[in-house]
Amino acid sequence: MTRSALLVGATGLVGGQLLVRLLRDPRYDRVTVLARRPLGLEHPRLDAQVVDFAKLGADDLPPGPGGSDVYCALGTTIRQAGSQEAFREVDQHHTVRVAALAREAGAERIAVVSSVGAGSGSRAFYLRVKGDMEAEVAALGYPQTEFFRPCFILGRRAAQRRSEGLGGSAAAVLAPLLAGPARPYRPVQAGRLAAAMIAALAEDRPGVRVRTHDDFLALAPDAGAVAGADAAVGGRC
Repeated sequence: MTRSALLVGATGLVGGQLLVRLLRDPRYDRVTVLARRPLGLEHPRLDAQVVDFAKLGADDLPPGPGGSDVYCALGTTIRQAGSQEAFREVDQHHTVRVAALAREAGAERIAVVSSVGAGSGSRAFYLRVKGDMEAEVAALGYPQTEFFRPCFILGRRAAQRRSEGLGGSAAAVLAPLLAGPARPYRPVQAGRLAAAMIAALAEDRPGVRVRTHDDFLALAPDAGAVAGADAAVGGRC
């Protein structure tokens, strides 16, 4: 049985990999993308809409069940956003708004990019925001909710952030030393993370789960980057 997918964050590192993979996946007969700017991509199964996430409403979602599967890869940095408040608006409030509207429209499964160490009680603002986001999404009542907590995300980014590039390169070199409790801090390729998110929802296992590095490998053991997905070393924990 084919399904529909709703994707946000398609212009980013992981989202670009998700988009290409979803359009190639025969299990999805429609992929709806909500983005702040045009994708510049056409595909018979793609419905791309330019939206203002701050004003997102039910009418911005596709007709019918609003995406039976939801993939959230929204994210920014405090430097890009301009303030902590603006960062929280994107990484928490926009993500929760999309998830809530899709759930109200009938979406059943959701996969969200978060961060290793996320927790509402964290002393780090970044991780506290991610934890607050997870708590709100988990409370929406999806039959299946999957939170993916990477640290450094490796891949080709259209606009490389120098600090992230240096950090990601260092993480790749040090990865073999990150063993035992430190394994969740190993870097992951954006393509593998995207493939793992799709594989997790394909399992169709009810419940709320947190996925870390070893889960990425188990869910997508052979995955790499997909050609055509714009995504230098990218995100950070």
